[in-house]
Amino acid sequence: MRAPVIASTALPENRRIIVISDIHGNLAYLQGLLARVAFSRDDVLILLGDLLEKGPDSLGTLRYILRLAETHDVRAVAGNCDWWVPLMYGEGTLEGNLWYINNKPYSLARQMCREQNIEISPDMDYIAMRDTLAARYPEEFAFLRAMPEILETPHYTFVHGGLPEGDADTWRAWDCMKYDHFLTTQRRFDKWVIVGHWPVVLYRENIVNANPVFDFDKKIISIDGGCVLKDDGQLNALIIPHAGSEEFSFVAYDPFPTATVLTAQSASKSSWYIRWGDATVRVIERGAEFSRVAHVRTGYEMSVLTKYLRGDGEECTVNDCTDYVLPLSPGDVVSVVETTSRGWFVKHRGISGWYFGELEFSR
Repeated sequence: MRAPVIASTALPENRRIIVISDIHGNLAYLQGLLARVAFSRDDVLILLGDLLEKGPDSLGTLRYILRLAETHDVRAVAGNCDWWVPLMYGEGTLEGNLWYINNKPYSLARQMCREQNIEISPDMDYIAMRDTLAARYPEEFAFLRAMPEILETPHYTFVHGGLPEGDADTWRAWDCMKYDHFLTTQRRFDKWVIVGHWPVVLYRENIVNANPVFDFDKKIISIDGGCVLKDDGQLNALIIPHAGSEEFSFVAYDPFPTATVLTAQSASKSSWYIRWGDATVRVIERGAEFSRVAHVRTGYEMSVLTKYLRGDGEECTVNDCTDYVLPLSPGDVVSVVETTSRGWFVKHRGISGWYFGELEFSR
């Protein structure tokens, strides 16, 4: 595996810097977020990797970014979900990439094949398909190949996953893109390291909070809001008012309908968050709408939506879920993720939980 490409650059003075990570082919979220931050030609947009894959429109997202870069200052670094495309044309294995295209319906290459009327099958002529896509999409592949793994500026380091330990000349490109739970490193940095990759909700134990995490001691900012990966996820934009500033803020986008809280409720005294990587449960009682489960590792019991269960057996996995009850006051505006017979699963200022009072929906 090759060394990472480290691109050194200076950011223009007195211009706002907007950093977005982990779009995952969700063009509607990207457009919604750019509109919400009022992105203009006066701004610098830094895309922090994982532009593609897993979401519904990788090809459309990539084309939108290409057109945007023609008129705006757009800079992008590579993420692990963008990297399989260069691998397909140099470092990947034929068998692995063929399996990927056949089993990942939202992959960029599969969407390109559909547009070119190339039939996907396990025994397809992979080399012919690869050469056809290379000829038909030179601009798209040139953009992807040109993305460095690290964008270095005088005040900030932008990297999708994180900075590996050891001397930089020993780093591998893949480890910079796929560095899980980088925020837990015990290292402290001289300048800000801004990362995505690892959904920030995975850093909190019992509260589902999709807002960016700012660690002023380590000088790390982690911004992946779980767009596409989490049902209640959001796309975050880190806002840096000008180069060198530490007056960070953020704006988030999700498409959920909003409503106003009419009756107050207090936070639950205890709660748990069952999440990806630790989602095995034992089903105590399976119901039509809700089921009672016990989290296998901790023994914690909660009710979950039955549609979140993955499997029909007594032991199975479950979609990300929590029994946290949000503290809310009349007049609070919430995003409604789920409507059930027992109440609403909502988000308030990036935090997800249950609300059992009355809501007035926006018109």
